[in-house]
Amino acid sequence: MDRRLARPPLTFLVAVAISGSVTLATTSSILAADRLPPVPRVSQAPVTGSITEFPLPTAGSLLASITPGPDGNLWFAEEAGRIGRITPSGALTEFSVPTPNSTPNGITAGPDGNLWFTEYGGNKVARVTRSGTFTEFAIPTAGSNPNGIIAGPDGNLWFVELAGNRIGRVTSDGHFTEFVVPTAGSGPTWLTAGPDGNIWFTEYGGNKIGRLTRNGTFTEFAIPTAGSNPNGIIAGPDG
Repeated sequence: MDRRLARPPLTFLVAVAISGSVTLATTSSILAADRLPPVPRVSQAPVTGSITEFPLPTAGSLLASITPGPDGNLWFAEEAGRIGRITPSGALTEFSVPTPNSTPNGITAGPDGNLWFTEYGGNKVARVTRSGTFTEFAIPTAGSNPNGIIAGPDGNLWFVELAGNRIGRVTSDGHFTEFVVPTAGSGPTWLTAGPDGNIWFTEYGGNKIGRLTRNGTFTEFAIPTAGSNPNGIIAGPDG
C-alpha cells in the first residue's frame, strides 16, 4: 500500500531562503515546490506576500521536495524521474535519474558537497553532483519505499523507509545501517536532526513522534489526537 499517496495533494515541502544567500531574490523568501496540475512549478513568496512562479520544463513532473544547495541554487526532486535545479535568476535545469520509475522523493544537501535523494520507487538512495552525475545505492531492505532524507549531525545521510518500517543511515560511500522502528507498521515518513543530536521522525501509521539515537536506541511518543497521520517534522527554535 502506498501510504504516501493518501496524503493531501498539496504543496509538499518548502525551503526557507534567508537574506539572499540561497534565494531567487535579494529579500527573505519562502520557496515552495508545488506539485498540483496543470503546471508544476517552483514558487517564491517574499515576506511581503507577493508570489513569483517558475513553471517547470517537464509537464507532470510531480514535485516532491526542495532544498537549498551548496552552490547557492535550489534543488528539488521530481517524482516523474528527475532532479531539478533553479538558479537565483530563475534558470531551470533538469537531470534524469538513471533508474526507470525511480520516483525521487526527499532531497537534501550532503556533507560531501553533493545532493542526496531517495528513490521511493527505485528503492535506492542516490547522489547527484552539481554537474549532474548520478551514483545510486540500493537499500538492503526490498520494497522499503524511502521517503524523507537529511544530512545528519554525524556526517552521514539519514532517511526513513515508509514501507520497510525502518530508519536508515548511509555513509557518503554507500554503506547502509538500518534500524527497525519498534511499532509495527509505523510508516515513518519524514525526519529531522534534533538539537539534542538525535534523529526525530514522524510515524504516519503509528500516530507517534519517534526519536532515534545515533547508536540505534528508539523512544516513541504517542500523539494525543488519534489518527492524526503526522507527516513533516522540523527542529523548532525553542530547542
